[in-house]
Amino acid sequence: MGETNKKIEPTDSDTLSDPSKTCHDNPRIFSKEDRLSLTGNDLELDTFQSRSFEVDLEHQAVLAADIENGANGSNTAHQQHAFNADENVKPLTPKTSLPPFGRGRPYPPQITNPDDYLVDFEGPDDPWFPQNWSSWQKFFIGAILAFTCLSSTFDSAVFSASASSIAKHFRVSLEVATLSSSLYIAGYALGPLIWGPLSELYGRRLPIILGMFGFSIFSTAVAVSKDLQTLMICRFFSGVFGSSPLIIVAAAFSDLYDNRTRGIAIAIFAQMVFLGPLIAPFIGGFIVRSYLGWRWTAYIPAIMGYTATLLTIFFLNESYPPVILATKAKELRHELSNWAIHAKIEETDVGIRELIVNNFSRPLQMLIKEPLILAVTVYLSFIYGLLYCFLSEYSSIFQGVYGMAPGLGGLPLLGIVVGLVIAASYMVYTNRAYNTRLDANNGIPIPEWRLPPVVVGGVLFSAGLFWLGWTGFTSSIHWIVPTLSGLFTGAGLLIIFIQLFNYLIDTYLMYAASALAANTICRSLVAASFPLFSRQMFANMGIQWASTLLGCVSAVLVPIPVLFLMYGKHLRKKSHFAPVRDGS
Repeated sequence: MGETNKKIEPTDSDTLSDPSKTCHDNPRIFSKEDRLSLTGNDLELDTFQSRSFEVDLEHQAVLAADIENGANGSNTAHQQHAFNADENVKPLTPKTSLPPFGRGRPYPPQITNPDDYLVDFEGPDDPWFPQNWSSWQKFFIGAILAFTCLSSTFDSAVFSASASSIAKHFRVSLEVATLSSSLYIAGYALGPLIWGPLSELYGRRLPIILGMFGFSIFSTAVAVSKDLQTLMICRFFSGVFGSSPLIIVAAAFSDLYDNRTRGIAIAIFAQMVFLGPLIAPFIGGFIVRSYLGWRWTAYIPAIMGYTATLLTIFFLNESYPPVILATKAKELRHELSNWAIHAKIEETDVGIRELIVNNFSRPLQMLIKEPLILAVTVYLSFIYGLLYCFLSEYSSIFQGVYGMAPGLGGLPLLGIVVGLVIAASYMVYTNRAYNTRLDANNGIPIPEWRLPPVVVGGVLFSAGLFWLGWTGFTSSIHWIVPTLSGLFTGAGLLIIFIQLFNYLIDTYLMYAASALAANTICRSLVAASFPLFSRQMFANMGIQWASTLLGCVSAVLVPIPVLFLMYGKHLRKKSHFAPVRDGS
């Protein structure tokens, strides 16, 4: 953000000394009364951040809406964390008993027009606005953010390859050793309640630095642990800290990219989330079999975490518009010696404790009261749990049935990776049609438009499970056949996730972060439980029948998006959180 860090030089001393003249002569392009235009590509807006949006049914310019969102983002974001916004966003008020001003002087008069001193973006071409940064700069920042995600998700699965070695080293059962992977994923459930509020108060950069540094420290502690208790506790906290990029990176992408390009960026982010658990098992298998031993399955994620921390400290620019404006206001205050100059985020008095408490209460209430959220959460929790269940199933098939070594036995997971790439290409194709439909509807997104691809993804995912089970239970079938089933499961996995996330955001708008927080908590808890029983399930039921059970459950869930297509609008009309604004 080299351009944005240049010192701002006064050009007209009279105007700068009197901010009111600036406002009268050059009114702010985007005042706080302006309304926000929201287009349909909204998974991108903030998958795990807490930001609210006011919808302009007249569909103002998209970039102007993004600028306004940046200028007033902190105010609207904080409103998401209380049922009554006034309970959570309080103007700073003087204490009832003020200390003396000093040297016997009276208090100065109050500023009559504080908005005249409110720092804002200059316009659509303002170099301070993140979406106006150069493509190269946004790509570089995006690469750093993607690496932080990969570091975290890689650690969620690489340690599973060392379960047998840990069981032998600490003389415990394999089930107890597997708990180390489950505790890490359980840490993902706690993370959204911490890192989301922090990103609202302090921006994107600081929470990612703290999260990746804590992740690295606890991963190092796992590597050097002398007893099982230390290992388990540190694995949990490694997951808590490692969840920070998963919560914040999608929000940072929404800062960097506008509504038309953000979807592709988020699809790439989602691939990083799934790529880590899929490439980690075979890498971990090779590490455990080598002279390095099982401890290096913790050392390597720690090294990745330290690298990500350094990259973030030295190269990651702050992208959260309210915090950028606060930085701009601070520079102007010092340069102009005018301490009334301030940013919108500095007007609100919202504590981290208050945000965390509301992060607990609202998501749980929405999960209970909103059938849309409950059904989507059940579907996504099952799908996400199967992602980690695949680690046991692929091990049972390719190591147990085909006799592959631990490292080689994880390579067939690359079939799922190829499926993810196919799904991303499919979503880029459907995104063009979606934007055309959106333009025809005056920029007003209808949530149910997201659902047809979910049906396709559900069918592909279910078919992939049956394919894997009934071709992988016997060595008489070539190993490439069950490997190719990953094309279906991988494609279905990504399509279901991205489109249902979009559906929740399009449906709940300003409450989308709470809806996604409820989903993330439940998803992580379910995923944490799957490794604890999946190995025994495949051993006792047999690979083909266990896969049939999972495939049948997946098939039963396929009609969920169909039901939403039929009754979604009716449910939204009855909801206290989901505005119906499609005009039909």
